[in-house]
Amino acid sequence: MASAPAIGFDVYGTLVDPLGISVELRRFVGDDADRVAQLWRATQLEYTWRRSLMGAYEPFSVCTAQALDFAARSLGHQLAPGATATLLEMYRQLPAFPEAAAGLERIRRATHRMVAFSNGEAAVVRAVLISAGLLPLLEDVVSVDELKIYKPAPAIYRHLATRMGTAMGDTWLVSSNPFDVIGAKAAGLRAAWVCRNPRAILDPWGLEPDLVVSDLVELSECFE
Repeated sequence: MASAPAIGFDVYGTLVDPLGISVELRRFVGDDADRVAQLWRATQLEYTWRRSLMGAYEPFSVCTAQALDFAARSLGHQLAPGATATLLEMYRQLPAFPEAAAGLERIRRATHRMVAFSNGEAAVVRAVLISAGLLPLLEDVVSVDELKIYKPAPAIYRHLATRMGTAMGDTWLVSSNPFDVIGAKAAGLRAAWVCRNPRAILDPWGLEPDLVVSDLVELSECFE
C-alpha cells in the first residue's frame, strides 16, 4: 500500500489493555473484578467527553481516579485509600497486548515514523509504555494534555499532524476505539481500526476507517 509517513498509535485499548487491571482488582472486589474494570474504563472515557464539553479539563489521571471511585461504589464496593492508591499505581503497569511489540517492531523496520498519541499525560504514558516494554519502539509521545481537551475534538487530531510535521491526509491514527477512529476521519486523518473483537461494530455515521485489522501484526503487513 502507499506509505504512511506518520502514524499515531492510541495507547489505552490499542497498545495496552485497560481491562488487564481486573487481575489486581480481584484482590479488592473479588468476583466483581471484571465488572468493575469494564465500568471503570467506560466511565473514564465518559468523564473525558463530559469535561471537554463543559470546558472543565482535568488531566487523564484525575478522570481515571474519579472513574475508579464511581465504578467501585456503583457496584457496592468502598475502596480504602490504600487500595485506591495501589490500583492507580498498577494502572501505570497495564499489560501490552500480546502482539503489540512484534507489530510495532515490524512497522518500524519499514521505516515509518511512529508516536504514541494518548489522552494520558505524557509522563504517565511514558511510564505505562516503559512498563509494557513498548516505549523504545516509538519516536515520541503526543498527549492531549498539550491542548487540554480530549479526543475526539478535531483540534487534537490536527495537533498530532502538526507535531509530526505532516499533512492531515498523510497522518494516520491507529486505534481500537471506534470513537477515536471516527474522530480522526472526521478531522481529515487516515485511520486504521484495530478490531480485536469480531463482534464489535463501528458506529453507523458514514465515516469508515481506511483499514480494519484484527491486531497490530496484521496491521504491520499493510504498512510494509
